[in-house]
Amino acid sequence: MPKKQHYQTLEKPLLLARPACREPALWQAAGTLISVFSRPAPGKETENEDCVALIPVHDSGVVIAVADGVGGLPQGAAASELALQSVISCMATAASPREGILEGIELANRSILERSVNFATTLAVVEIEGDSLRTYHIGDSGIVLTGQRGRIKLETNPHSPTGDGVRGGFLEPLDALQHEDRNIVSNVIGSQEMHIEVGSPTRIAPRDTGLVASDGLFDNLLSGEIVETIRRGPLHRATQTLIDFATRRMDATDTTISGHPDDLSVVLFRKSP
Repeated sequence: MPKKQHYQTLEKPLLLARPACREPALWQAAGTLISVFSRPAPGKETENEDCVALIPVHDSGVVIAVADGVGGLPQGAAASELALQSVISCMATAASPREGILEGIELANRSILERSVNFATTLAVVEIEGDSLRTYHIGDSGIVLTGQRGRIKLETNPHSPTGDGVRGGFLEPLDALQHEDRNIVSNVIGSQEMHIEVGSPTRIAPRDTGLVASDGLFDNLLSGEIVETIRRGPLHRATQTLIDFATRRMDATDTTISGHPDDLSVVLFRKSP
């Protein structure tokens, strides 16, 4: 008989900076089950530049966020951590989660621009309140919501040249994964032109599965592959299967599509029965 998985209760904000998880960690908050995993790219000797935050909102909601420090710039890990610390700090005093998230992002952008070092980060945030969720994102970290049968109810568009090409119908998703410009991001925290894409409220049903992840996932798996992996089954098992799938692409064990080694952060969530 399978071992029952234990979900810890999230009672205060949790910030995972420079994480190197061995297996998914399980949390619950306001009727939402959450599975979290983050680690550096395979074979990478430097630190993980991703950062993950889980923020409870009283007894009615939770905020989930993934930040990915821009590779190739100094202090990418510091940028992603600063962004999530800013969101956590502003949410503690704001009149609403939405206000705190927006204020936190603007604060992070100002703080980074005021520094002499050139560094930046992407950010994807989900605000869950009851059976409704809203998304906020900057860059190519992404968010997906799927039903149990695989119908995609929500999917954010990456702020990148290849993302624009797919959205405009000029580039096929598979071609985008292989494109030479796949690593270029057109919108980041740490830019004078930074803008926040805010989604409309979306209902989350009890059997829906949500995902917040860094581009280490989306640059290695197609949307359909991700949805088919996470749409059903125990949450921790779906998380581990997704991680294993992406890792096989990154280390070229799976040669069906050329993979791209990168830091990988994955957060899955569902409403508890």
